[in-house]
Amino acid sequence: MLRIADGVHETPVMQSRLLNKHTGSHVFFKCEHLQRVGAFKARGALNAVLSLSDDEAANGVATHSSGNHGAALAMAAAQRGIPAHIVMPSNAPDVKKEAVAAYGGLIIECEPTQQARAAGLEQVLAGTGAHAVHPFLDSRVIAGQGTVALELLKQVPDLDVIAVPVGGGGLLSGTAIAAKHINPKIEVIAVEPEGADDAFRSFGLGELQGNSRVDTIADGLRTSLGELNFEIIRKHVDTIVAVPDALIVEAMELIWTRMKQVVEPSGAVSFAGLLEHPERFRGRRTGVVITGGNVDLGALPF
Repeated sequence: MLRIADGVHETPVMQSRLLNKHTGSHVFFKCEHLQRVGAFKARGALNAVLSLSDDEAANGVATHSSGNHGAALAMAAAQRGIPAHIVMPSNAPDVKKEAVAAYGGLIIECEPTQQARAAGLEQVLAGTGAHAVHPFLDSRVIAGQGTVALELLKQVPDLDVIAVPVGGGGLLSGTAIAAKHINPKIEVIAVEPEGADDAFRSFGLGELQGNSRVDTIADGLRTSLGELNFEIIRKHVDTIVAVPDALIVEAMELIWTRMKQVVEPSGAVSFAGLLEHPERFRGRRTGVVITGGNVDLGALPF
């Protein structure tokens, strides 16, 4: 935490009596949409970039990203004075491409598939000599993301359960490790869109699964679960639930209208888990991580 303390915000925890009543839970929203770059990704990217030796950082950094990690890496690279090469799918929201560019990131577009993203990154690495900082398959990124839970449990020490979105699994891995270290009895529940439910299926079957197709409004969670992350999740996460897009939109709208907070679909997925499975959270002190607020205002789902 000390390495990144000067470069990230200690984000607030918010409550809403109306949403407590709506869910039957005592909900504490960890507002990472108010983090630098508008997402928790600032933590992992900054930890990774500041961990690099001068030799490792000499040719800059590179990654693939649908948006938030790319913007975070560009921000962290700019802070260190090195270039950042960001491979982005062509269908990434314009607001996220604009954010990457605003932080000085060099965007390389690719087809919107995991294979194209990985291949594009390999080409960039070969051509630039940049150091790869993967969005979630990187222990430095995972450690940085885990500071979300460290902060939350400092702010609200007596939580019963934490709900966290899962895509690639970097935030979930870091959160689960940190939370269980602080309080082994706390329950960690991951929430995933039904249209990209590889983590849900992997957890249930005990074997890493892929997605044959992805169809969800939560663009930040369209990535597939990483192997490293899956091993951590199997050890430290209590369960994973999947939610339909309709409930993600409902959760997003409730946060906008009841709390007056601008959150993106991926950022509302954890709260959608409470709406889909209220019995798991009823009467409990529940931490809900709102992961991002980089929403395309020209394409609102309501």
